Amino acid sequence: MKSGFVPVVGRPNVGKSTLVNALVGRKVAIISSRPQTTRNAIRGVLTGTDDEGRPVYQVVFVDTPGLHKPKTELGNRLNSLVYGTLAEADAVVFVIDATAPIGPGDRLIADRLRAADADVVVAVNKVDKAGKEQVAAQLLEASNWDFGAYVPVSALKGANLAPLVNEVVERLPEGPLYFPPDMVTDQPEEVVAAEIIREKFLSRLREELPHSVAVVVDDMYRRGELLVVEARVIVERDSQKGIVIGKGGSVLRAAGTEAREELEVLFGTKVHLDLRVKVEPDWQRRPHLLDRLGFRG
Repeated sequence: MKSGFVPVVGRPNVGKSTLVNALVGRKVAIISSRPQTTRNAIRGVLTGTDDEGRPVYQVVFVDTPGLHKPKTELGNRLNSLVYGTLAEADAVVFVIDATAPIGPGDRLIADRLRAADADVVVAVNKVDKAGKEQVAAQLLEASNWDFGAYVPVSALKGANLAPLVNEVVERLPEGPLYFPPDMVTDQPEEVVAAEIIREKFLSRLREELPHSVAVVVDDMYRRGELLVVEARVIVERDSQKGIVIGKGGSVLRAAGTEAREELEVLFGTKVHLDLRVKVEPDWQRRPHLLDRLGFRG
């Protein structure tokens, strides 16, 4: 059988997480219209089987942060994380946005991929929002990179994903099953819970504040029939703490309720979510704090 690790790379907000979720058929990465939503290399596992249910391929898609011009130590570490995944890649899916012109960020990534001698499949995403001429123009310009294949897709609508998977599998080496066939992600439950909680704040916070928010799950344990999740929402300044809590606790309560409901569906049990907001000044710029929060250099 064929198997391998396939980073999904691209500029911020081109739909990488939506695409990974659509490819594996389940939500494994949080989604937001905010750039830099993804902060970890999140693995989504797609296992294909034959008519008798025997595995014939396994693609481990690695959702990565959007490559960008970093302004903080966190930004530097996120970019390093992406480049690190390329060193271990069996193939790469390079996502570009059909609705936006190809820009310097796309070209920089293309140059990096060529330098890494990666076997690349370009996914032109968001074709559901672009006209045929717009999609054709993107495909024509991207073809100058001379990568292995170019596939127009809509991650949001789940359109044309099978040809993308076929192109990826064709490029994989013979290999083992890295994960059980029914497994779709290897993320620890604490990480999944923390990301779901963070997602619920992103849409409720304005301007630069979403970049200043991190969530850490300190403990998860059973108390009778309840799953107790104790988590910290971390911000950089006292003024941000007030915004995250909201007037009369409105933002904290609304985001917490939405997160709890999704966690109950995910874990199949009642959840008690204990959220606390903590200020860690300039945590994005402090290496030792980034280490503690799990953002390794």
